[in-house]
Amino acid sequence: MSQKEHLAYVLRLADNALILGQRNAEWCSHGPALEEDIALANMSLDLIGQARLLYTHAATLDASLNGTQKTEDDYAYFRTEREFANYTMTELPHFGPLAGTTRTERDYAVTIVRNFLYSALMIEVWSALQASSDAQLAAIAAKSIKETRYHLHHARDWLVRFGDGTEESHRRAQAALDYLMPYTREFFATDAIEQAVADAGIAPLASEFEAAWRDEVHAALDEATLEAPAQVQHITTGKHGEHSEHMGYLLAEMQSLARQHPGASW
Repeated sequence: MSQKEHLAYVLRLADNALILGQRNAEWCSHGPALEEDIALANMSLDLIGQARLLYTHAATLDASLNGTQKTEDDYAYFRTEREFANYTMTELPHFGPLAGTTRTERDYAVTIVRNFLYSALMIEVWSALQASSDAQLAAIAAKSIKETRYHLHHARDWLVRFGDGTEESHRRAQAALDYLMPYTREFFATDAIEQAVADAGIAPLASEFEAAWRDEVHAALDEATLEAPAQVQHITTGKHGEHSEHMGYLLAEMQSLARQHPGASW
């Protein structure tokens, strides 16, 4: 395996954490309750903290591979849309099929369902990465899994409350699940990068814990009285740099200040 695949894999992990952290931060001062406002802000900081550790590690790999000296800011603020390799699901806005327009109010059910599906995946990923042949990645995983356990607990708790709550909360949770579940196929679609790092002992194939992820998801859905939608054939391609129409707007907001004042510090 070349260092190119190693670097690409670490950047995928970092991009997922950064973009979902950016999305969840949009609830800051807009949360449905004060406690949830604080909870989402804290989880956003956890995710962005994970991204920072991973980008710093990526910079070390990049220096060894290409002789370049990069910082975490270079990866977060000065790459183009096609250079980001996050799952499409992480970049979607906080509204789903119930939205009338792109100016609609945020739907907390979409946020909760996405956080649940992603956290259930990352519990498996971080757990497996603790045994990585990449010692630095293993250390990042050991820290990140503690945070992710809380993220999963929070999202699962609210998923059950919504699903087994009022008629309206159930309707919204089911609509969010129907909307987001098809995007999870991208989690388990193996490609050359993932196969290379698996062969090198750096990371397992995600397909190896798809069954465990599905068990976790379906157990929560049963408790929430929600139904998993039928599986679709289409597989999204965010991790290959081919994103939804929402990604450009997210990056424009996230990167604008750094791009207007490159090199600035405060």
